[in-house]
Amino acid sequence: MNFLEERILKDGIVREGNVLKVDSFLNHQIDISLLEQMGAEFKKRFDGEKITKILTIEASGIGIACIVARYFGVPVLFAKKTQSVNIDGDKYCADVESFTHKCTNHVFVSKKYLSSSDKVLIIDDFLARGSALLGLTEIVKQAGAQVVGIGIAIEKGFQEGGEIIRKKGFHLESLAIVDSMNAETGTIEFRK
Repeated sequence: MNFLEERILKDGIVREGNVLKVDSFLNHQIDISLLEQMGAEFKKRFDGEKITKILTIEASGIGIACIVARYFGVPVLFAKKTQSVNIDGDKYCADVESFTHKCTNHVFVSKKYLSSSDKVLIIDDFLARGSALLGLTEIVKQAGAQVVGIGIAIEKGFQEGGEIIRKKGFHLESLAIVDSMNAETGTIEFRK
């Protein structure tokens, strides 16, 4: 069992509807020393790849992406979910369905921050159905850039997202893959 699986067992909470709450350490209150371990692990798993940008989606992936970016010495770019007055110019856009929020977001990245010369490592906190990752890979494709890998903190292996992403040929690395969860008993089974 790895460090993230241990932490999920210790502090994660299973809720009805295939919800795994990790907000006490990963995506609301953030344990920076845990993120440091995650950054080091992603650096090991993607070492040797030529990476020029880390891409994530607003908001829960940003903290993890920032730590990973420090290990690779590259900037973080995140797809925004809302337009603001300080976003100008052309954008790459994709529609992303949110499992957690039960809605579809129109996400975008400014064209001035992503170009055809970029080699992109996508980082996110969860992978369930794969919609966020498909949206991010679409944005990278629109830019003519290359996805060199995808790093996920927690993959819900009992949902189709991981299979979809792997079948598309992406190098996907998940630090913890949950094969089953039971809200009634609070048990979590990880992939071996």
